[in-house]
Amino acid sequence: LFCSFETLEEKMRAMANLRYRVLPPQLLLKWPKEASFCQLMMHPVPDTRPKMSEVLQSEFLNQSRNSLEEREAALRLREEIEEQELLLDFLLQLQKRKQDIADNLQDTVAFLSSDINEVLHRQSALGQCGNFSIELDKEVSSGTVEDQSDCGSRKRFRPELHAVDMEEHSRSLEECSRTVPSSVVIQESVLSKSSRLMKNFKKLETAYFLARSKLARQVGNPLRSCDQVVKRTTGSAVGTEGSSIDDFALEGHSGRRQGGWMNSFLEGLCRYLSFSQLKVRAELKQCDLLNSSNLVCSVGFDRDNEFFATAGVNKKIKVFEYNMIVNEHRDIHYPVVEMSNKSKLSCISWNSYMKSHIASSDFDGLVQVWDVTRSQVFVEMREHERRVWSVDFSLADPTKLVSGSDDGTVKLWSMNQAGSVGTIRTRANVCSVQFQPDSARSIAIGSADHKIYCYDLRNIRAPYCTLVGHTKTVSYVKYVDASTIVSGSTDNSLKLWDLSTNQARVIDNPVQTFTGHTNTKNFVGLSISDGYIATGSETNEGFCLPQSISNASLGV
Repeated sequence: LFCSFETLEEKMRAMANLRYRVLPPQLLLKWPKEASFCQLMMHPVPDTRPKMSEVLQSEFLNQSRNSLEEREAALRLREEIEEQELLLDFLLQLQKRKQDIADNLQDTVAFLSSDINEVLHRQSALGQCGNFSIELDKEVSSGTVEDQSDCGSRKRFRPELHAVDMEEHSRSLEECSRTVPSSVVIQESVLSKSSRLMKNFKKLETAYFLARSKLARQVGNPLRSCDQVVKRTTGSAVGTEGSSIDDFALEGHSGRRQGGWMNSFLEGLCRYLSFSQLKVRAELKQCDLLNSSNLVCSVGFDRDNEFFATAGVNKKIKVFEYNMIVNEHRDIHYPVVEMSNKSKLSCISWNSYMKSHIASSDFDGLVQVWDVTRSQVFVEMREHERRVWSVDFSLADPTKLVSGSDDGTVKLWSMNQAGSVGTIRTRANVCSVQFQPDSARSIAIGSADHKIYCYDLRNIRAPYCTLVGHTKTVSYVKYVDASTIVSGSTDNSLKLWDLSTNQARVIDNPVQTFTGHTNTKNFVGLSISDGYIATGSETNEGFCLPQSISNASLGV
């Protein structure tokens, strides 16, 4: 069948020979049906051979086609099974994630219910305290009426005295009406606070959960009370034997602030709702206000907040009296003291003990201490090789100060010695330095390498702690207290760091991150007072926000 022949007769002779129609034994044994079909195909009589239609309908060809169809069906079935398995795996993963969300939501609802019950319990306790005070007021007022009636029964009626008493009483009522807010004013205040709360509900919700997560991270470490930072500036307390209400209120207040987890969040919420906007109290007006060289680089108050000083690119330190600027309206304000420097000034720092001493740093790398009463320099410290950005007097030891420079060094100085008493070398420009408030042995350094370094001055070879988290230059570092630091960076953020919660040498998880202001290239300022953090912005705005709420847009 498959051999080539020159003529058809030659092929027919070959086909008629039975020798050429014998198939191999292996084919006959393994595939007998196929062998018989081949024999039929090689029949010497052409009419006896099967036709094409019969070949296509042969059993072994149809059997192969059926097995191929079965194989294809099996492949399709396997693909469908694999697809179903993928779908099942996706659904199981989705179920697991949603179940985790549901569990977290259930936990959230559980501790929300717990917190609500705690607040209701406190309200109930305060309500009982209020009822007791009302009853006490009634008893006091009834006793006063009885005393007045007794006095009236023993004294003769004098019309002139009665008229005087009535006039005094009417004046006192007028004063009370002016001083005591009406219910309408109180209601408007409550509505205003409620409106602000609803407007920033998502951000406050984030702050609430952040306070909760902070508690979870600090299991076993009681939260420090915010009252360590917040100073009570109004009122006075006088204890008496019968002041059980005051004692109860103070205990409840202290317990709420110190014992409960909500102290930080509640403190921040109350502070946030206390003020709605910042108003300009006074504006410093100078005769050369329009001069572009009057850029102020640093402002500082003296220890008693009676005077403040400004310094900047005009190469002058100007000292102003605070009350005069705030309480007196004048077209031009003149400084009480003005001191000139040879170079542009970058930073000033008042001495906390010697009220007349101001330290300054300038663009030529010079650190100086000025005597304000004499309007002259009495100490010069010239060791930095490049511009000095920051200088700070120690609050614990007023004879010590520290400076940081673009030359990558931090110099430690003593008023009693000539030359520096120590040098800390860093790998980048130093933008800010500050002493720990209650110690002259610890400092914090803000660096251009995006990090904050905390040094113990008894061992200046290496920092005892490094704070990592900013993505750009750290331009400011400020101590809130001995173990809390606020840092400002040109990455548009402030970060609050707690040094007491982590014993590692590197801390990369700040307690809070404050955003919302704009700071990408300039020194916009950073100040801390009474539980608030204030910073400037390159949008010509100022932001003041509570320490425990992590978004500058919640500030005022």
